[in-house]
Amino acid sequence: MSELPKISIVTPSYNQAQYLEDTIQSVLGQNYPNLEYIIMDGGSTDGSADIIKKHEKHLAYWVSAKDNGQAAAINSGFQQSTGDVLLWLNSDDMLMPNSLNFIAEKVLTEGDNLFFGECIHFRKQRGGTLDAWGSDVGDESKTIDLSVFDYIIQPSSFWTRKIWEQTGSLNESLHFGFDWEWFLRAQRSGAKLLYVDKILSLYRYHDDHKSKAGGTARQQELLRLYREFSPEKAPLYMLLMEDQERPRSLKYRIIRKGWSLLKKQYAHADLLAAAYPERYRKFSTGDIRLLVRML
Repeated sequence: MSELPKISIVTPSYNQAQYLEDTIQSVLGQNYPNLEYIIMDGGSTDGSADIIKKHEKHLAYWVSAKDNGQAAAINSGFQQSTGDVLLWLNSDDMLMPNSLNFIAEKVLTEGDNLFFGECIHFRKQRGGTLDAWGSDVGDESKTIDLSVFDYIIQPSSFWTRKIWEQTGSLNESLHFGFDWEWFLRAQRSGAKLLYVDKILSLYRYHDDHKSKAGGTARQQELLRLYREFSPEKAPLYMLLMEDQERPRSLKYRIIRKGWSLLKKQYAHADLLAAAYPERYRKFSTGDIRLLVRML
């Protein structure tokens, strides 16, 4: 590939009209000359189709019809695509400026890889206050096994078509962890996962955010993935799932109060290990901290 590679982006969407315009403009505003943009709407009833129609002259393909879930919509979008480089961008996330040109240059110089970078997370609070925070993907990827903790931030990840074809499509039986499962399969298939030191996307949190609303169903799905890809960590994740439903013991509350008075820096994982040593003595505090983040 001597010229800029064609980048195919698929946006799955369902009733996200309040965010969809931002997502579309973040893609089209890249002004990338070899873009193939596809939107797969699941039959929204909130005016999303009208927003898509405003931009349809810039789209390679779009549809608004009932589908079999987000993973199926993304798979269908990639089946329509013809690009050399692939990304899916959910309809509540956005690309940072110049992300596509940056990734294109990486592909030209580094070849067939799964590229992943940093991200800005943000949430608009009631009253209009905007909270924003960054990521630490670079350091996490150096010290953490991907099968233990999903440090790849999905909208900040791109890969070549060769990797998509050798890995296979998304697992449509999954509803919450299909991105992590696909990254793990890509790694297992021999794909090189290459960190790039650049903020590539904006990740939006809101009341209807899928991961937030997933609850027990999401955790059961992630437990299934731990059992498949990191079976030695599955007992700890299951224990943490059980303990989050329990009232905090008197011992837990006393330790927390004492550490607070002493102004000691601590995390929930540290309290669990200290308050319930008989339950957690087999596990390292580091693993407890990581898996708490996956709840």
